[in-house]
Amino acid sequence: MGKPRAACVANELNPEAYLADFLTRVQSHPNSRLDELLPVAWKRLRATDTA
Repeated sequence: MGKPRAACVANELNPEAYLADFLTRVQSHPNSRLDELLPVAWKRLRATDTA
């Protein structure tokens, strides 16, 4: 799993939860905004979803 797993660990994310959500979102996400799906951005999104 290499780099994605390391990015998840560095951002204190569950790699399996991140990957499952990523695979769901990437299908319809605009190519010009793929950076929004990176682990650090995903962590911010999840924080606002649960607040």
